[in-house]
Amino acid sequence: MANVVRAALVQATWTGDTESMVAKHEEHAREAARQGAKIIGFQEVFNAPYFCQVQEPEHYRWAEPVPDGPTVRRMQDLARETGMVIVVPVFEVEQSGFYYNTAAVIDADGTVLGKYRKHHIPQVKGFWEKYYFKPGNVGWPVFDTAVGKVGVYICYDRHFPEGWRQLGLNGAQLVYNPSATHRGLSSYLWRLEQPAAAVANEYFVAAINRVGVEEYGDNDFYGTSYFVDPRGQFVGDTASDKVEELVVRDLDFDLIEEVRQQWAFYRDRRPDAYEGLVQP
Repeated sequence: MANVVRAALVQATWTGDTESMVAKHEEHAREAARQGAKIIGFQEVFNAPYFCQVQEPEHYRWAEPVPDGPTVRRMQDLARETGMVIVVPVFEVEQSGFYYNTAAVIDADGTVLGKYRKHHIPQVKGFWEKYYFKPGNVGWPVFDTAVGKVGVYICYDRHFPEGWRQLGLNGAQLVYNPSATHRGLSSYLWRLEQPAAAVANEYFVAAINRVGVEEYGDNDFYGTSYFVDPRGQFVGDTASDKVEELVVRDLDFDLIEEVRQQWAFYRDRRPDAYEGLVQP
């Protein structure tokens, strides 16, 4: 029997407040569950606007603890209700002065399996993230979920191949890449980088982007979210570049082993020759 996982992602417009934003994602998750999905992931800092378009201390108000904050607890209830694994990206406060761009991974029974903290933090116009976030310090975890081995890589991380590879070496079968990227900056890379990472590392990738223009800047988030397989092929169509959308796709995890046997990239790696890659 084929090892098929029905997976979902949401690209969403900002509603104007956290309560309605979380409620909207809960309804998307329930609809995904009705369609048979067993895992769903949301966009970067999904319960807030993309406030990093500006550098203002008022935006620390969006931060909350992980896993003991209100949003993650609410998502635990949702996971238990729907029987789905949920990838939950939020603005995390660990303690005073320690803030991270984080995604919690919640298993289908509501258990928080752990979290990933974004490693690579941009500081360019419209993406002033170093003002808010410390670099991630929890490594490259891969979570053994009800649907398989799931990793997370967040937005700007996707430009750095090292993390993609480490997730593959750690056993990932599916990597969620929640993002917030705008039309004028890197849209031509959007359909290139994640498929290339899926090929190089021979796993599935869920690429999620926000959609629309928000109140704290003029970034035009262009959606176009998608799933891509280990051959670098889109699984179904990409989502709209203009409107909110729930995407549900069937991912044949047996393809991972098939591709790894055929292309054998892991066999032919040369870590003995790569020491220069980690020199500062």
